[in-house]
Amino acid sequence: MDLHDIVHSLDIPKNEAVLVGVETADDAGVYHLTDEINLVQTADFITPPVDDPFLFGKIAAANSLSDVYAMGGRPLTALNLCCFPSSGVDKEHLTEILRGGLEAIKEAGAALVGGHTVKDEELKYGLSVTGIVRKADIKRNSTAKAGDKLILTKPIGTGVIVSGTRRGLLPADGVIRRAAAHMSKLNATASNRMVEFGASACTDVTGFGLAGHGFEMAKGSRVGIRFWADKVPHYPESLEMIRQGVRTGLTQPNFHSVEGHFKPDATLPEELVGLFFDPQTSGGLLISIAAEKASALLDALHKGGVREAAIIGEVFVSPGPQILLEKAP
Repeated sequence: MDLHDIVHSLDIPKNEAVLVGVETADDAGVYHLTDEINLVQTADFITPPVDDPFLFGKIAAANSLSDVYAMGGRPLTALNLCCFPSSGVDKEHLTEILRGGLEAIKEAGAALVGGHTVKDEELKYGLSVTGIVRKADIKRNSTAKAGDKLILTKPIGTGVIVSGTRRGLLPADGVIRRAAAHMSKLNATASNRMVEFGASACTDVTGFGLAGHGFEMAKGSRVGIRFWADKVPHYPESLEMIRQGVRTGLTQPNFHSVEGHFKPDATLPEELVGLFFDPQTSGGLLISIAAEKASALLDALHKGGVREAAIIGEVFVSPGPQILLEKAP
């Protein structure tokens, strides 16, 4: 029994005020107060994807804030979640981690109101975030509609980029710096634009990879999803890392999570298929939007500085959830 089964085995009382709960593995919970004010609540923390402590703090905070943005919400308050070793890490480094986190919190327009620290042998940091969202603006991962186009707002491949850099297969000041710039960037603009254009559904792409998060959207929405593999933004170096056999601890579990529901075109390169199982840290938003609005949203994203955003697929009628991986028509 995995954690998903354990959670769903609990006798969680029904609460009419809970608009989004655990039913479809959404990015955050939503609690109804009024039509204009609904609480969005989430918590997340990560291990360091980079050596720079300030940058790690900013990436971890951006990763946590992203769950609120994926729901169409605006972050209000944040609590630091610190799993810090009792020895072996300089206090200056720990301070820099918190400074980096605070930088992202301030950029989001939220307030840091406290936190919690535990001693842990493995360094981890993140946030518990509370935001607000209008009831009409709530975006779920379970409301994609057949005929929608899919937009991804950040490139994928960070998992193998981080692993390759740690193994010395990539220069320490190379592509990891470009990846870190994307990881530390908030999904605020992407969220605001997708709400403005009336997106059907949304999720952020993190640890389950693009295939896993796409499958959650397909399963919750009771549709099929077709990704155009050659249209997905990615780091070119990530394909070379996969060709060299670089993997993460989540690559294989991510594959197994969609096994039997994932159908790639046989002519696609193996490394490109493998990229869809690569876990992301502070990845982009995967947005499902009516086909007639997709180009206008994409143009607005580009003008707003989300330059890597691309239309990468479509939603179709399917008797069961499935992910098709094909070349663009």
